[in-house]
Amino acid sequence: MKDHLKLDTSGPVLIVGGYGTVGAALTQHAAKEWPLLLTGRNPDRGSHLASDRVAVRAWDLNQPEPFEAGVRAVISTVNDPDDRVLRAAASAGIPYVDVTRWTSRVTRAITLATLLRPTAPVLLSSGWMGGVTSTVAAALAQEVGEAAEVDISIRYDTNDQAGADSVDFMDRLGLEFEARKGGKAAVVRPLTDTRWVDIAGHRTKVARLDTPEQFTLPLTLGAGSVATRIGFSSNTSTTALLAARAVGLFRWGSGEKWAPLRRSLLYSPGSGGTAHIRVEVRGAAGTKTATITDPLGQAHLTAAGGLLGLHTVLSGDAQPGVSFPESAPDPAEQLARLQSYGVTILRS
Repeated sequence: MKDHLKLDTSGPVLIVGGYGTVGAALTQHAAKEWPLLLTGRNPDRGSHLASDRVAVRAWDLNQPEPFEAGVRAVISTVNDPDDRVLRAAASAGIPYVDVTRWTSRVTRAITLATLLRPTAPVLLSSGWMGGVTSTVAAALAQEVGEAAEVDISIRYDTNDQAGADSVDFMDRLGLEFEARKGGKAAVVRPLTDTRWVDIAGHRTKVARLDTPEQFTLPLTLGAGSVATRIGFSSNTSTTALLAARAVGLFRWGSGEKWAPLRRSLLYSPGSGGTAHIRVEVRGAAGTKTATITDPLGQAHLTAAGGLLGLHTVLSGDAQPGVSFPESAPDPAEQLARLQSYGVTILRS
């Protein structure tokens, strides 16, 4: 690809996918702080977001037409299967944030970014909800001295708005993944190891799924065990998902023919819901728990994580090279900024 980005420290922040579900939520906040350039496959869909501070252009990552722009930073809110956005930003020395990769693509991005030897920060913030869970886990880890175990439980509101990219992980539910348990590598089958958890006062049945923080937190925080589980606000929906796994849907129905059925189990964008996540960290000094709540839903919470990432890569002390959201020098400050975006974090 011949995409050509150029670093312009007085230019706009480029939001790739800037008028999608997450991108639009990010745009609403980010436009108050920086001029923006929004891109996507169909710029007409983003015309309602255009203003004297927000420009909209076409950049279809699935088409060969090259893209050129001068920008101060790049954040990708869509899947980037061929790493076009990452390559263009890292090669030009432009600060970069990504909030949409699943684990295998995070590992590929780490390798690619290392080979490109970026002269600007590359923040891979694809842990659940734009790395918000990782940031909260890091803050709790500071309080317990060392994070021996991290448990993350997600309550997915079936009434929430969701972009199509946000449920691409459904296609991973037939694949085993590696996580850390007791300091050792363990192979985990998705939608197993179920348990009932109280999340913001809601008794929720949750089961394992593959998420990037299960890969990064053992490396960054030294956690011996990390587990992320998900359940629906409707326990009936959770039961249906577990039943689909039990009959092997995610194995025999892994092709494109069955994609609509697989995604219908999770992708049913509603009029809006509330995002709830419970993060528990155990260490030598005890156990700390935080419940994250965003009344504007998961897209807004992901956008809040993206905003944290932009502030991180654009700060004066940001260092070149790959990092993760939990690597921020002051997690407590990150939590305060999250709360300024309307996210509630209750500690216990």
